[in-house]
Amino acid sequence: MKTRDIAATAVFAALICVAAPFSVPVGPIPLSLATLAVYLAGAILGTKRGTIAVAVYIALGAFGLPVFSGFSGGLQKLLGVTGGYIAGYLPCSAAVGVTIRAARGRTIGYAAGMVIGTILCYTLGTAWFMAQTGSKLGAAIALCVAPFLLGDAIKIAVATAVAPIIRRRLKL
Repeated sequence: MKTRDIAATAVFAALICVAAPFSVPVGPIPLSLATLAVYLAGAILGTKRGTIAVAVYIALGAFGLPVFSGFSGGLQKLLGVTGGYIAGYLPCSAAVGVTIRAARGRTIGYAAGMVIGTILCYTLGTAWFMAQTGSKLGAAIALCVAPFLLGDAIKIAVATAVAPIIRRRLKL
């Protein structure tokens, strides 16, 4: 990677680190701006660099920096009930980048990639939550997915609107 790519990846890892801790508790899974930052990383940086930015964020949190929701950090957070959602940011970012590239940068590709990425994140996170808590699928969806659909739709709309503009301006 070129120095510019490394710097851009680091900036997006930092953006996720800044956005994620600010959260609102909604049951066992908090509502945060992490997914918005993950969408932007995948959309602006592309598959490889966006996913690396997310991996750096997760690694920083795993090492104890307070970058997860509620200004928490540590491996125990990744092994807890929200760990699957945090891990789900990796395929989310990758899906955003892959779908945008396949759609040749058209707006529909941005929105579709973010929806696909969200589904992957929800799937991984909900499966992990169920394994951790012994919850049934219906209860887990009611607790961990349904309350977040509107917020994620808004984040997808915002990211779809701003990501192409930022990507063009940064020439990434």
